[in-house]
Amino acid sequence: MAVLPIIDASTEELTEIFKDLHAHPEIGFTETRTAGIVADKLREYGVDEVHVGIGQTGVVGIIKGKRAGPRRIGVRADMDALPISEETNLAYASTNPGVMHACGHDSHTTMLLGAAKHLAATRDFAGTAVMIFQPAEEGLGGARDMIRDGLFDRFPCDEVYGMHNSPNGTPGSVGICKGAAMAGASFFDITVQGKGSHAAMPHQSRDPLVIASDLVGSLQTILSRNVAPLDTCVLSVTQLHAGAAYNVVPDTATLAGTIRYFKDEVCTLAETRMRELCAGFAVAYGVTINIDVRNVFDVLMNDSELSDAYMEAAADIVGRENISDTDQPATGSEDFADMLKVIPGAYCRIGHSGTAGLHNPSFFLDPEVLPVGASIMARIVERRLVA
Repeated sequence: MAVLPIIDASTEELTEIFKDLHAHPEIGFTETRTAGIVADKLREYGVDEVHVGIGQTGVVGIIKGKRAGPRRIGVRADMDALPISEETNLAYASTNPGVMHACGHDSHTTMLLGAAKHLAATRDFAGTAVMIFQPAEEGLGGARDMIRDGLFDRFPCDEVYGMHNSPNGTPGSVGICKGAAMAGASFFDITVQGKGSHAAMPHQSRDPLVIASDLVGSLQTILSRNVAPLDTCVLSVTQLHAGAAYNVVPDTATLAGTIRYFKDEVCTLAETRMRELCAGFAVAYGVTINIDVRNVFDVLMNDSELSDAYMEAAADIVGRENISDTDQPATGSEDFADMLKVIPGAYCRIGHSGTAGLHNPSFFLDPEVLPVGASIMARIVERRLVA
């Protein structure tokens, strides 16, 4: 690994930052402590401008190269944690009950701080580097909030790059998928308003639990009988809530879940059929069914040319033998997609020795990947801002 010298010398510092962030995770839009640490470190590193409170708790650092140039390259890291109780038994495990960095955003934040330290010290580029520390990636719309708050109006970028850790057991591997790389996502909530009764007299009810259970199965026919076989679509019902007693048929049942897709028209088809099924069930069972579907993530589209540029930068650090530019699309979602809808760029994954999956209470990120990711983030700026 050809880790950049300043970052290599800062490995111990970066590891301590990472462990501190891991021990103090914060849910989206509450990352005040994290944002404060980020802003303080950027100032300590001599970053030219530090702007806070963008998209509520977002932070942006501006670093100007030694040579003048009109181009501006953005690099983004997310900062938020998940509502998960940690089960790693690490010495630096979460001290915030019920909240955990189970997706590795603490590492992404640390990597971008390492890149900022290198870039601010060397400034071996022509133009401007824009370091974007984003809140609330986990389904709360942090990227959209920063954009609405004028992120790219106040800090224009010609290109923007992101990175995510991959617990694939192969340290230092870097991969990218050109084109549609990660699925778009919508969340949905369905309320079945029936009629309750004594459980011993169910004939007096219009049982919303039976209706909701039937609806769960029927929703799956959208995938098997409406979506074209060669189109990718996932429709998962992840919640069903009803009742609170052994002897009462409840009035109401609620469903919730998600749609994942790579084409907007497929999502539109799935949503339309969901609404039609709900309307049909309401008539058939004589109840009221309300459905709310809302887009949360857009499809993440990697620019092909900029994906190649990103992998060239990564190869400088990890070697070409550790690069893959043919990764398969993932049905997971990522709100960096919203930034890529505004500014062209690319998003890659970097492997580490951890093997527990993302969003798992046993998720572990190997800190040895921190200087590698930081070096790649810094290198893409230097490569794209050559005089």
